[in-house]
Amino acid sequence: MLRKAALLLSGNAAAALLTLARNLVVARLIPVADYGIAATLAVAMAVVEMVSALGLQQQIVQAREGEDERFQAALQGFQVLRGLAAGAALLALAAPLAGFLMIPEATWGYMALAAVPVLNALQHFDIHRLTRTHRFGPMILTGIVPAALALAAVWPLARWLGDWRVMLVSLLLQAGLATLVSHLVAERRFRLVLDRAEMGRSFRFGWPLLLNGALLFLVFNGDRLVVGRVLGMETLAVFAMGVTLTLTPTLVMANSVQNLFLPRLSAVDRTTPEGAARFGRLAVTAQQAVLAMGIALVAGTALIGGPVVHALLGPKYAGLLPLLTLMAVAQALRVARAAPAIVALATGETTNALVANIARALALGPAAVAAVTTGDLRLVLAVAVAGEALAYLVALWRAARFLPPGAPGVLWPGLASLALLAAALAAAPPGPAPAAPWVWALLPGLLVLAAATMRELRALLRPARHP
Repeated sequence: MLRKAALLLSGNAAAALLTLARNLVVARLIPVADYGIAATLAVAMAVVEMVSALGLQQQIVQAREGEDERFQAALQGFQVLRGLAAGAALLALAAPLAGFLMIPEATWGYMALAAVPVLNALQHFDIHRLTRTHRFGPMILTGIVPAALALAAVWPLARWLGDWRVMLVSLLLQAGLATLVSHLVAERRFRLVLDRAEMGRSFRFGWPLLLNGALLFLVFNGDRLVVGRVLGMETLAVFAMGVTLTLTPTLVMANSVQNLFLPRLSAVDRTTPEGAARFGRLAVTAQQAVLAMGIALVAGTALIGGPVVHALLGPKYAGLLPLLTLMAVAQALRVARAAPAIVALATGETTNALVANIARALALGPAAVAAVTTGDLRLVLAVAVAGEALAYLVALWRAARFLPPGAPGVLWPGLASLALLAAALAAAPPGPAPAAPWVWALLPGLLVLAAATMRELRALLRPARHP
């Protein structure tokens, strides 16, 4: 178990770090305002991808007939239709989005991005099917190889183009390569089947995920849209870079936990007392895993985030330094929501994340008011933290019926994690200087305390002893 967890986490982390490195290199090589426009390309992609997500990749893992070749072909056929619809939607949204952000010169770039959801939809589902038997190599390669080549292309693209178009070409290149690699590592022949019955079943499975995608767009990008519209591209560049730096490890954590726990939870027979007890233990362990990852992110950001960002990005992103810890806390609370959603998804329930994101979206209005009336990004982020905390509590409440009675394995780690988040917010330095000496003792001490409460996680990661 420890070896598989390490492989999965390191594979996801490598792909994410390569993408993060790409973003950092682009930010260093082009003007700040151009990076703001480049950041809106990600917003444009999210508009389409998140509001058209039906969870087909999760369905092939969760469904009992996930190994059936025709079922896989039907999911792939539906995925291609979804990708074509997403591409058409992005074409239609290009001009309105550019107008809203007051960057009409980027309209053609948004239109070119319409190729990305089509390319993504042509990926081979074998990379997801194989995770049912904990074979993660093909999925990891599909993430790492395209990200590495897209990173390698940045410098010559920057010499040639020198502006936000560097990011556009890199995104198109990475999407195309990911599709190619997914076919090269697949075991089965790629087939498409258009089956109305399976499409209806997939839509019934995925409609909450579709609505959740629309809310996810607001949650992930609502703040960025407000900042870009109200405060301009340079401020958006700083804000978006901070979100990228803290969101990237969060997505690695959430994806790794889902890939590791969803097949195991889905395989448990909950109809027997022993199966229900095992399901409860795995659910508690998944929650402890995301809490551990989230508080590690916050502690690391509070301790060394300022000096690291200053070294990587230089003085032109100095405005990011006072915001980093608040951003990390928001992302830690966001990743904590992944476990309840995974637990519910393993039972076939796809509404947990939807309801939690409804709660999170309630904070967008106050955040917009804060941006318009004060222009203070710290206040905008404080509202976001409050929204993430509310969403986490809602997600946990809805998943509570799948947890053991009382769930001390969630309560005590949650309280210890809360103490660390509060200490990080109180102690984090606002600039590039390292944290005060007493912080170096306090935050690691709280990390140790939190780890001491996570008995189930320690047991799962403990190497098996062989006689």
